[in-house]
Amino acid sequence: MAKLKINGNMLEIDVDGTTPLLWVLREQLGLTGTKYSCGIGVCGSCTVHVDGEAVRACILPVSALKPSQEITTIEGLSADGTHPLQQAWEELDVPQCGYCQPGMIMSAAALLNENPSPSDADIDAKVNNICRCGTFNRVRRGIHLAAQIHKGASKRERS
Repeated sequence: MAKLKINGNMLEIDVDGTTPLLWVLREQLGLTGTKYSCGIGVCGSCTVHVDGEAVRACILPVSALKPSQEITTIEGLSADGTHPLQQAWEELDVPQCGYCQPGMIMSAAALLNENPSPSDADIDAKVNNICRCGTFNRVRRGIHLAAQIHKGASKRERS
């Protein structure tokens, strides 16, 4: 039995501790936004946040997680699609096939939480997910636009 806090909800899950978080999310909880691709933590399609840090869920065993840790999936990032990255992705039509994009968005969200005005080099260093369609330039533009959207929202909140 594992206790996990996922998208703000404390859940008890009957699972072997060696089971990767990815399979708990997809198979037991039906949170299929987190994708399976390489299975060895290289591609980033399975990226989620654990306490705000981007992690690869395909190689993270459930036993490595504490009940106090907050796990956030793409479904928990924004229920209504108003996260600045989701807005930017839609405005710029960032994805091509879209399969890797939930992981890209989660990696980008962790970057923007750490660095709200990243340079291209910062983006390249932190968002190292693999996109078979080659949308890396659009992803970079989307991250920059999301940073601007967030700054604009912050200015409006202060006024």
